[in-house]
Parts: sequence; structure tokens; C-alpha cells
Amino acid sequence: MAARLYKVTFHNQGQVYEVYARHVGQGDLLGFIEVEDLVFGEKTRVVVDPTEERLQREFEGVKRCYLPMHAVIRVDEVEKEGPGRISEAPRGNVAAFPVPYFRPPGRDSGGSGS
Repeated sequence: MAARLYKVTFHNQGQVYEVYARHVGQGDLLGFIEVEDLVFGEKTRVVVDPTEERLQREFEGVKRCYLPMHAVIRVDEVEKEGPGRISEAPRGNVAAFPVPYFRPPGRDSGGSGS
């Protein structure tokens, strides 16, 4: 049986990242997706893709990363690896899902002091 391979697409600082990994799952951190064992293209290729090189440098030494659930666009199980990509996030009238603000415990919202 061949090892599974996943293509993970997510938002990161105004850009859309597309990476390949051997393991994807719901990790121990609540609200995060665990992505482990990232896979990059063969180093023996004659043509070098600068985007994939940038991804390799950015994730160099990373054993496992945790992506916020709201940043993940999709996760696909694929048969073979493609090039990793970084592209600009599309602009339009679609916004990111708002993250709720949680007030620290013990503080009231009425403005009256202790």
C-alpha cells in the first residue's frame, strides 16, 4: 500500500500557500490542523521553481506545523505530488470568517470598577 499524500491549501499573511504532506490531522491543539512530514520536489530537477524554493526555505527544519482551522481552505488526498505554491490571495467581496473576541475572566463590561 502506497503512503498517503495530502495537498493542503491555506491562507498565511495575505497569501495562499499550497503544500504537500504525508500526515494531516486534528492535533492536540484545539482549533488547529496538524501538518507533518512536508514533501517538496526533487532536488535533481534541472528547472528550479523559485516559489517552491521559497517554501523549502520557509519550512526548513520544520518537523510539524499547526495551522489555525479558520486559515485552512481545503485538504485533498492526492496520488502524486505537484509543485508547492505561494500566490496572492484573491481580492473580492469575500472576507475571512470573523474570530470571536473573548474577554478575560473576571472583567465586567459595564465599566464599573472593583
